[in-house]
Amino acid sequence: MKTFTMPGTDITAPNVVLGLMRIQEKTDEEVRAIVGAALDAGITFVDHADIYGSSRHGCERRFAEAMKLTPSERERLVIQTKTGIRHPGPHFDFSYEHITTSVDESLAALETDYLDILLLHRPDALVEPEEVARAFDDLAASGKVRAFGVSNHTARQMDLLRKYVNQPIVANQVQLSITHAPLIAQGVAANMQGLDQSVSRDDGIVDYCRLNDITVQAWSPFQAGFFDGPFLGSERYPELNETVDRLAAKYGVPPIAIAVAWITRHPANMQVVIGTTNIERITGSAQGSEVPLTRAEWYELLRTAGYTVP
Repeated sequence: MKTFTMPGTDITAPNVVLGLMRIQEKTDEEVRAIVGAALDAGITFVDHADIYGSSRHGCERRFAEAMKLTPSERERLVIQTKTGIRHPGPHFDFSYEHITTSVDESLAALETDYLDILLLHRPDALVEPEEVARAFDDLAASGKVRAFGVSNHTARQMDLLRKYVNQPIVANQVQLSITHAPLIAQGVAANMQGLDQSVSRDDGIVDYCRLNDITVQAWSPFQAGFFDGPFLGSERYPELNETVDRLAAKYGVPPIAIAVAWITRHPANMQVVIGTTNIERITGSAQGSEVPLTRAEWYELLRTAGYTVP
């Protein structure tokens, strides 16, 4: 498993992350098996959110109840959670009160004294960055949160926060897969008149993150689009799957590892957030961490996913 020190932190992180949004109905034994398989594969980083589960903090609580982490086991893990989405609605809330209250609730649910990373979960159009800055300052000073980041934020939204926030923004979690890659594919076909792919819709998120030492975390790495099913094995992407299968055979890994490798091969040093609870898929995903795709192979995957490579 490839690891790196996340810029702006002293956190040593793997480039594959275990997302735990689907564990609410799992038994203690099932949760321990899922996390254990990840740990055995070198995935020591888990991703939560306060809204994951059948009730607020449901999956966080289920994780803690099942794992019953000892102090040494807690130290081995990087625990990240997110806040900012509220129900009914949904609507978004980056107020000082909501951020700090949610963190206290997450700490109680997770049965831990601190969070390694807190992300703001989707942009709040009504954000008052001064309030975010005050919340982050208090959470950092109290030792409740070690590092801070965002999710699904544009470059300008990050700039607005960074004008006021004293702590570095260390991560931006965004949707990214081979077939859902506009934030990469746009730059490949920049300045091509009449081509929809060449239109910038994200204000250069990847380049911005690279310039500002912000780790890109890719969620839904196997989804074809926005929760409309996986592309692996899908009849919608025959040419792509043929390429994936051929490369999987070449490198001696399952196809899911190639989907991970396409993201981890990017020089932005991205993390891949997997959301599966299937142990075989967890193990297979981890195998993609260090698959050395060539440039030609990386571009072939992009091209067979339906993007233009001029």
